[in-house]
Formats: sequence, C-alpha cells, structure tokens
Amino acid sequence: MRRALLLLLALLVQPAAAELAGHGGPVRAVAPLADGSIVSGSFDTSVIHWNPATGAARAVLRFHTDAVNAAVALPDGRFATAGADARIAIWQPGLATPVRVLEGHTGPISALAANATHLASASWDRTVRVWPLAGGAPRVLEGHADNVNGVAFLSDGRVASAGYDATIRVWRADGTAEITTVPSALNALAAAPDGTLYAAGADGQVHQVSGEAIRVGALPLIAIAVDATRLAAGGLRGSVSVFAREGARPLFALEGPGLPVWSVAFSADGQRIVTGGADRRVRLWNAATGRHIGAVVPEHEDDPAAALAGHPGADVFRACRACHTLTTDGANRAGPSLAGLFGRRIASLPGYEFSPALRALDLTWTPETLGRLFEIGPNAYLPGTKMPEQTLGAAEREALADFLARFGR
Repeated sequence: MRRALLLLLALLVQPAAAELAGHGGPVRAVAPLADGSIVSGSFDTSVIHWNPATGAARAVLRFHTDAVNAAVALPDGRFATAGADARIAIWQPGLATPVRVLEGHTGPISALAANATHLASASWDRTVRVWPLAGGAPRVLEGHADNVNGVAFLSDGRVASAGYDATIRVWRADGTAEITTVPSALNALAAAPDGTLYAAGADGQVHQVSGEAIRVGALPLIAIAVDATRLAAGGLRGSVSVFAREGARPLFALEGPGLPVWSVAFSADGQRIVTGGADRRVRLWNAATGRHIGAVVPEHEDDPAAALAGHPGADVFRACRACHTLTTDGANRAGPSLAGLFGRRIASLPGYEFSPALRALDLTWTPETLGRLFEIGPNAYLPGTKMPEQTLGAAEREALADFLARFGR
C-alpha cells in the first residue's frame, strides 16, 4: 500500500514532459494558456493543444490552409490562431472546429495580441486590425509602408505595431500614430506590463521606443517575449537570450539543438519559458534558471549541416533549414528544396506553390544572385517573398554559396 501511494505521489508531482513533438514543420507560434496547457501552430498548417505534464496532445486542430504564424490566449480561456491564409480562428478548448472565424485581411497574418476586450492582428497587407471580442466590425489601422510583423496592447488599451518599414507605431483613437523609427527592419513586438515596447530587429538587436537597443547577436531576431522583469529574444542562430529588463543585464541563454527559434513566450505563472523552433518541437525551460526541462534531443539525423560541420557554410545553412531542405523531399517545409538551386529560374521548382509576385520575376539563381539576396535582404530583393528579413556578411554569403554548390545537388 505504501509503495502504491509513493508511486501515485511521484506521478502527481512529475515535471512537465521534456519536449512536445508532433508537428510536421517548424513551430511558428506558441501560446501558454492560464490552465497550464500550451497551444502551438506550425508551418505544417496544424494547431496542437498540448498537455505539457504528459507530453500528449489534447487535440490536433486542422482549419488553416497555410502556415499558422500566430497564437494567443484569450481572457476567457479560449485561444485564437492565425496564419498565411489571412484568417483568424477563435477556439473553445474541447471543440474540434473554431467557434468564430474572422476574415478581412488580404495578406498573411503574422502576429496576434489580446487584452480583456479586443483581439489585434498584424498582417503583410500592411494593416493592423482590432477586433472586438464581443463581436462586430474591426477597426482598421493603416500607415505602415511595408509588412507588419508584430502587434501588442499597452496597459491603457492602445495598440502598438512594428514591421519591415523599421517603425514602431503606437496608435491613437483617431487612427494616427506616434512613430518611432529604428535602424532595422523589425520581425516581432512585445509589450511589458508597464507599457515598455520591445521589438526584435533584423540587425540582431532588441529595439525600444525609449532607451538603448540591446545587442543580442549578429543574425536576425525573429521571436520576442517579455514579462514584468525579464525579456527573452530568439533568433536564427538557435538560442534564446534572456535579460533582466532593469539595466538590460544578461541572465542566461536557452541553448537548444542549434536550429532557429521561431517563437517564445512566458507561461501565465511566469515559471516557465516556452519555445518553438525549426526542429518541429515545443520546448519548456525553467524561467528562473534557464535550465531545459528534460533532455535536449539532438539534431535530426537528416541534418546535412550536422554531417558536414567541417564546412564553413554548414553553420550558415542551419538557419536555412527552418524552411528548406537539400533534398527533393521537402513537403513539410515552408520553402522549396534548395537541391539543384544554381542554374534554376526562380519560382520554377515543380510541386511548390510560389506567389504570383515571385513567378513574375526574371531571375536565375547563381552564387551572385544568392549573394545579392542576403546582401540587401529578401524583402528588397524579392518583393512578395515569405522569407524573414535577414542579411549576411560577405564571408557568410560566400560560405553559403559554396556549401549549396557542393552539397545541394
């Protein structure tokens, strides 16, 4: 009897599962809910509602027809998801279909935010929409000159947004905005409880509306989260840097398998950090110590960058693995295979659905055109692309081109 009681107690106090594996593509969005469960969205178009204590999925939800880029908890226990299909789905836990669908954006939705009464969405149609949770038409905020990648609510109910036009905008009631311009395109936005805004920059820095930028690394930052005392920023290099907000003091880095981190969030109780990345897993971390909960699973055996680690371009290609393979079997990736890239006309690979804007371009991939892409950035070189904004130094561009020429056949 005593042995059985001890076993029951051990089961009741067991830590959350080390990793949540089930998506078929990179995990683009994570949203911890108030009850301790987690919602994730992926490039594979699925949404998974997880029980982190067991590592099992409560539900696999299929509604979106393209990559799921955003997820957010709502104040009444529901949650919302959105993605490249330009639709927002509002879900009631336990139901297999959305209880409400919001439509109106004309481009991919990149981010969601919510407060007690409203849901806000940011889109590549260059608008922000603010939807009343009680129902009714959205308020449309226009003014960004390029894709909008981040949105957040301030404590006073105002909406803030950030995007590729290198601006952070705080919107007034009349539809105008207070504009802060920074030196870099912006990939994500988060608001602290005191109203401080932090934006993840393509230059590897966290930019603030007021205060000094925080240097994290050389490669673009693509995920950001904040709570009352801490800031977490993740990027293409595969780690998440966590800072104390006061004084921007580094606390620790969350080191996973070395693949891009697309999403990061603090749990509702502040005790855990949740990340989602290119290896298709949701990971849990102790927010006080930075320790991974459970063992880190190593990189997939099919990672050519791991097998060819001696080549200087292998480390650069790890960031590309978020969306691309070096084989013809890349069905679960967001971008086309890079096998046989050089000499191929852009948007011509069979079996991949390219945007009309890319199909209209007159460009053939060569080491020179690839280098130009990463010299000036995808948004400037390939209008209409879904690639995150990023640039590489001359040595990294040359190494990547040589790596693809040798091993991408």
